[in-house]
Amino acid sequence: MGLLVVTTFIAVAEVGGKRTAPGRDEAGGRYEAVVTALSEVVRTPVVWAVSFVGITVLVGGSILLGVGSFGIPTGIAGTLVTVAYLAVALLLIGFVFLGAYFATRSRGLGNAQGVAVGSLATGAAGLVLITVQLIFGVVG
Repeated sequence: MGLLVVTTFIAVAEVGGKRTAPGRDEAGGRYEAVVTALSEVVRTPVVWAVSFVGITVLVGGSILLGVGSFGIPTGIAGTLVTVAYLAVALLLIGFVFLGAYFATRSRGLGNAQGVAVGSLATGAAGLVLITVQLIFGVVG
């Protein structure tokens, strides 16, 4: 979710950087400095590696605590497993949306078209999941 927020912030900043108000000749100031710093951080491979390891430890640890015999009450253990399932689902949704978004953007279309295609891809994946659930009952 944090990656989606940072990506949205950078996308909005890039759109804002291309458009200037009439009569405004000065540079972006503090806003441009923050956007530049965040975009440099997001494009650093170390940040991606640390994020991957953190997400893996979070999901793996919550599954391990949820199904292991560590003296955790049953209600909390079930909640930990549910949180892990939701985290994996959010990651998959993010991959589908951002994959479609960046594929659209790399073909020369704008942000609005990228968001539309990403939303359609995410919605189509959701419909496929609902259809499979109704026919086969694979979840729950």
